[in-house]
Amino acid sequence: MSLTVAGEFVAFGPSHWAALGLFAIGCAGLVPLGRAQRTGTEPGHGSGEQARGFGKAYALAIVYVMIGTQVHPLLPGQWSIGGSLPLQLCDVAWPAAVGALWTLGRRWFALTYYWGLTLSVQALLTPALNGGDYPDIDYLGFFGMHLMIVWAAVYLTWGLGMRPDWGGYRFAVAVTLAWAVATFVFNVAAGTNYGYLNHKPGTASVLDLLGPWPWYVPAEAALILLGWALITWPWTRMEQTRPAAG
Repeated sequence: MSLTVAGEFVAFGPSHWAALGLFAIGCAGLVPLGRAQRTGTEPGHGSGEQARGFGKAYALAIVYVMIGTQVHPLLPGQWSIGGSLPLQLCDVAWPAAVGALWTLGRRWFALTYYWGLTLSVQALLTPALNGGDYPDIDYLGFFGMHLMIVWAAVYLTWGLGMRPDWGGYRFAVAVTLAWAVATFVFNVAAGTNYGYLNHKPGTASVLDLLGPWPWYVPAEAALILLGWALITWPWTRMEQTRPAAG
């Protein structure tokens, strides 16, 4: 196991394992909570007043956490055009999670499901965090944001029983493509690297397995399309076979 050095975060050091442990504990609590809240209702269709109340409280908690961590990079002495703007995919994923929890809407849920259960999980496992270790604001902001996004996806899917479908898949792909094109254009104009679309992060990541730039970009896109399809198909298959089974 690696150890942190001079206050800097190190992947798979004690603070990283602590975050992963907290992730597991949160999932273990949110799933039965969501199932209890949907008792006596059809899964994924309103799920009762308790679920709506908890969802709104959870959405407000995300906003509360993110206000501080999003404002900090904008302060004098912290600002940089390459790291302070909310242009990473996670910067649009957390508002999507807020929308999904607040409204229980299908499109908000689709974005939270696909972004949360793939890209945000990847960020938790291979964090591109070039900052201080716990309790530094960089650590708290990074893991706080990604944990709350993934927890939201887990709560909505396995707790409340909301399910992805191919319409949601197409919507998530279209929104992600629009973000990628806009962010890439900004990166070229400003000399930045939001989304790691213009070169790889400085820390180890799964992108290291996909070849050099620009080839890792289409390879990553293909893997995302395939991965999202694979986490959509079982749910749609279950919906198709449910009437026959009944």
